[in-house]
Amino acid sequence: MSKKIASARIQTESSELLKELNNSLPFDRVLYREDIEGSKAHASMLMHQGIISKEDYEKIDRGLDQVLEEIESGDFSLEGDDEDIHMAIERRLTEIVGDAGKRLHTARSRNDQVALDFRLYVLRHSRTIADLLLDLIESFVDTAERHKDVLLPGMTHLQHAQPINFAYHMLAYASMFRRDYERFVDSHDRNNLSPLGCAALAGTPHPIDREMTAKMLGFKAPTLNCLDTVSDRDFALELLFNVATMMMHISRLSEELILWSTSEFSFVKLSDKHATGSSIMPQKKNPDIPELLRGKTGRTYGNLISLLTVMKGLPLAYNKDTQEDKEGVFDSVRTAEISLRVLKEMIDEMRIDREAMEAACNRGHLTATDLADYLVKRVGLPFRDAYHIVGSVVNYAEELGKDISELTAEELQRADSRIGPEACAILDSRASMDARNSEGGTGSEPTRMQLERMKRWLQEARQS
Repeated sequence: MSKKIASARIQTESSELLKELNNSLPFDRVLYREDIEGSKAHASMLMHQGIISKEDYEKIDRGLDQVLEEIESGDFSLEGDDEDIHMAIERRLTEIVGDAGKRLHTARSRNDQVALDFRLYVLRHSRTIADLLLDLIESFVDTAERHKDVLLPGMTHLQHAQPINFAYHMLAYASMFRRDYERFVDSHDRNNLSPLGCAALAGTPHPIDREMTAKMLGFKAPTLNCLDTVSDRDFALELLFNVATMMMHISRLSEELILWSTSEFSFVKLSDKHATGSSIMPQKKNPDIPELLRGKTGRTYGNLISLLTVMKGLPLAYNKDTQEDKEGVFDSVRTAEISLRVLKEMIDEMRIDREAMEAACNRGHLTATDLADYLVKRVGLPFRDAYHIVGSVVNYAEELGKDISELTAEELQRADSRIGPEACAILDSRASMDARNSEGGTGSEPTRMQLERMKRWLQEARQS
């Protein structure tokens, strides 16, 4: 049997350059499990509907099991000159079972076959990534639980802003990754529809049962419109967008870990397992993992833009351009899965330097806003007036070489007589943090509530 199965209309040998350009087997061979699973469901349906005989179905089913075993054992190498994984499997099947193998493609096109295999791959890896996100979120929750009494400087513009709870900071990332999880789950549910049975673009005259194959393959239902289905790659674009957004969150965290592990910050110490040395400077401990994660974010952006560009000008229905849909998805999936695994491991083994974090809260006048709020509540000043008064107090503290939290009652009153001695207490970093008790704030009580809510959500997500 010719390795170029889809060649009835073509009478001459293809150009070697066309073969090289057209050959997708080097990358789409990762879809072999999905292709065999889809073919087994299709064959079962064909037999059930009386389109092929029971004898041919049993030969096909056994033959596909043998092909799977040969691929996984290495006896059937996917390194040949078949143009794609679908043709490679069909050719080998026909070698094993003879004419019965030629009946498998009845009522099916490579268009719906490719769409099925690729969709199964995307849906399964969306679920895998979602599960890995739950593991990562759990690490942030555990880290928050262990350090909910640690202070660190909250920042805006990378400048000291207000003292916050370290657990609160960890829960901010847990919230980001929770949204990522929900995007993957939503995309999975929205795209959990079977393309099988759409054939080339318009369905088939054979009496097939698409509901049967959809159920066998774990889909909610068949897709609605075959013309749309065979050329639809929205499910892959959603995966690429979800991965790119998730990697953006990972990159933001990575940037903070890189900063926090410097001598200037010294807020965290990464495990030696997750750092490397220098080839020339023996003292170096480089944060290579967060740097690599930050860098790999760019490739996932590129994969998203690449597929958007491929799809933007395609008329209905299938076009060969969409052979370019897979490599970027495979790459983004690999990148996402290893990134989530290594990030979880790094967070679990990272050491927090409480003293360095809390010492940093006494630099940069983090409690200045508390003094302004004091003047509004105790003295009755409009906030804008209080804001300018505190600005002058900060300038006075700078002249003394002190942080505003270090000013004595006498120094505060020298700066402005309306400031009473009780103001000293509110300028303490921990008092400032705990004063922010509004819902979603950094105070100990709202942080505890956020932790409990995130734990409950994690438990529910695990059970869903």
